[in-house]
Amino acid sequence: MIVISDGSPVQFPPRMLTELEKKTLRRKMNSPVMYRYPSLESLLFELKMRTNIVEAAKSMYASGVSFATFTNSRANDRYWTRTPNGGFLLKPGVPPAVAVSDIFENGQLYAFECATAIIIMLYKAVLETIGEDAFNRHFQRLFLRDWQTDRDLPLITHHNLGETYAGDVLYFKNPDHHPDTPEWQGENVIMLDDNLFFGHGIGIGSGSDIIAQLNKARRPGSFISAYLQDLILLPDYEAVRLLSMREDEAEAVPAG
Repeated sequence: MIVISDGSPVQFPPRMLTELEKKTLRRKMNSPVMYRYPSLESLLFELKMRTNIVEAAKSMYASGVSFATFTNSRANDRYWTRTPNGGFLLKPGVPPAVAVSDIFENGQLYAFECATAIIIMLYKAVLETIGEDAFNRHFQRLFLRDWQTDRDLPLITHHNLGETYAGDVLYFKNPDHHPDTPEWQGENVIMLDDNLFFGHGIGIGSGSDIIAQLNKARRPGSFISAYLQDLILLPDYEAVRLLSMREDEAEAVPAG
């Protein structure tokens, strides 16, 4: 169920939403869970950003980016400084939007593990949703490593697998992974559609496909299968929306 706090009906012109956004909207409207939004604009923002997360995942898949552990990570040194722990720190004077976009445009220069990939895709979606000016203003100190995010990209979690939607981040756990390959203890994925996921290092596939790939990395003789964990992560969409609103307000203030 969707509830708009200002009392507006949940209604958009048919051509305003993509088919994936319409599907998300219908499922939320028919859900037993109550989803509250302060305005129609807030709901529309979430739908658009979810689309941009899905598009960022598809773009990363096509980018040529490689999978690597922190020890072997690499980045375009024109925009990023690789830190001793395998993370990437934005270089002074580099526009954040340019540096993030470069990962998708020159993927062959980059290699990182799946958690970092998730955060990069979320940043890309934020960029596409709020625009370059707002992104450059609010994300000037980017550091890419594991689950670390800028304070302007807060993340929230829940544990209801019955309430997952395109753009959500999920985790396939591999509890009996081979001790020599700890990087395959699980796979962080973006949900692209119903039972369709992208995981950096594995690619695009169904839940069964992801599990089958992880099971190949179990310790010898193991019969304990990988599985989809009941942990769902997503951006705080309303907090991100307010960033762009603050940008608009700042531009509206007359100089002098």
